[in-house]
Amino acid sequence: MSIEPKNLDLNAALDTKPTSNRNMTGEPDSETSTLDEDAQQMADLGYKQSLKRQWKFAENFAASFCAMNFIGVTRAIFFLGILAGGPKAMWSMQIVSMFLMWITAAVLAEICSAIPLSGSIYIWAAEAAGKKYSRFVGMLVAYFACTAWMTFSAGNMQTTANFIVSLLTVFEVDFPGGLSTSNVKFRVMVWGISEALLILVIALNYLPPRAYSWVFKGSMFLMLLDFLLCLIWLPIGAARSYGIRSASEAFMTTYNGTGAPPAWNWCIVFIYATGPLIGFDASGHVAEETKNASTVAARGIFTSAIASGLAGFGATLLFLFCTPPIDVWMTFTSPQPFVEIYALAFGKGGCVFMTVLAVLGLIANSSIAIVASSRLVFAVARDGVLPGSAWVGRVTPDGRPQNAVTVFYVFGAVLLCTILPSNVAFTSLVSAGAIPTIAAYSLIALCRLFVTPNEFKHTRFGLGKFGKPFYLIAGIWNAFLFAVLISPFVYPPSAPNFNYGPVIFGAAIIFAIATYFFTPEEKWLRQGLVANISKDVARPVNSQHIFTPVQE
Repeated sequence: MSIEPKNLDLNAALDTKPTSNRNMTGEPDSETSTLDEDAQQMADLGYKQSLKRQWKFAENFAASFCAMNFIGVTRAIFFLGILAGGPKAMWSMQIVSMFLMWITAAVLAEICSAIPLSGSIYIWAAEAAGKKYSRFVGMLVAYFACTAWMTFSAGNMQTTANFIVSLLTVFEVDFPGGLSTSNVKFRVMVWGISEALLILVIALNYLPPRAYSWVFKGSMFLMLLDFLLCLIWLPIGAARSYGIRSASEAFMTTYNGTGAPPAWNWCIVFIYATGPLIGFDASGHVAEETKNASTVAARGIFTSAIASGLAGFGATLLFLFCTPPIDVWMTFTSPQPFVEIYALAFGKGGCVFMTVLAVLGLIANSSIAIVASSRLVFAVARDGVLPGSAWVGRVTPDGRPQNAVTVFYVFGAVLLCTILPSNVAFTSLVSAGAIPTIAAYSLIALCRLFVTPNEFKHTRFGLGKFGKPFYLIAGIWNAFLFAVLISPFVYPPSAPNFNYGPVIFGAAIIFAIATYFFTPEEKWLRQGLVANISKDVARPVNSQHIFTPVQE
């Protein structure tokens, strides 16, 4: 006997009178009507509206665009791209990655439009897997997503700390033991700065939704200002100091600094090429706080992937022309080589300015990433699977999942403590952030292809005849990328350079399987709720093309 979905009272979900859909002129209030439709869709899916729904396309787009942080990610892993294939591999593989990740984003946008819920990705996976495997696949992806977002945000804090401590090299500060990860005093300093930065970005998440809207906008402004200054100022500074790279150097140079066979060395460069394109599902995680979510959140996923891909490719071309030759890179000793590049190009004053700008951008971007990840934790708690779910899933009177943010802080602070015993272990833990996300993308696409190819009719972004080809491409591409991410980054593998990402990923699978067997069905993704969602997503609606202008 199945348990029927609860919380289907629309008026309770809206917490307003059902007769308030007209404005002062007596005409229908379009904004209230949109909120009614959003709450009705949630009620149809078996959930009650509890988060404050007031963000529009700009905020939803920013949730993914800023979390992906094209300029920060490109800069942070640029040296990895140089080692794995060199300039020729970097720009060419980035073109390939852009188109394939755009196809993946289109696949997720189609599902998001049908199921615009917080923590969407594990619900998408459950529904894509069909009735028989829904709970198991949903459980897997829930653990994948939580692992990915928690490690990603902790890693951002260490990246930000590395920018700050790299200024010690610029000002020739003699740090005891040297600025090396083998120096425990250095690791303690990075840990302390990272923990302080985590407190700051968590504090921003306690802002009310209306105020936090400015964090979204401010983050986009900082990113674009950073990129614009690099675009204008860096070529001038480079020309006056170490010189601009020739077209041959910027486009045709190859390099193998990983020790891998040449073909696989080029494959490793996909880690760099896809870096600015992982995380567009964040728009789905804030869907319950977005007006007209079935349209706006889906378009936020797709357009943020397009924008981040193009902007990241532009940043790659800029840096390939305006960074020093590889032999100069090899002389850098700071944790973040770009700080030393800025010092060569701009002098100490300009270097400090650009470093501060990068740090502020990373703080804002990390805060937005925590917005997405905390909504994921909230959604899992709401479905009852976490210890203390009743407390974790509770929201404030103004509709914020503040307790989920607090839980996220605790996990992030613990993850950062791994810097202290071994920086290698911490780096591996952070590198595992992309692995579960890519695994989830591939799993969802393959389930859509083989299990539910004709479902999700209740979407405004149906892929039509492109559906099955897109599912196949996205499934195979992300499976290949997964294989790259779990491979050794340096050959031959050894204890100091071992990629612990697969170990972390394996642990997530073990916890998911254990939870699946020990969590009663009525506690999480109960069959009645799954059936209710399946019935709703199978109901056809009038689909529209993904490029149709947004109606807010």
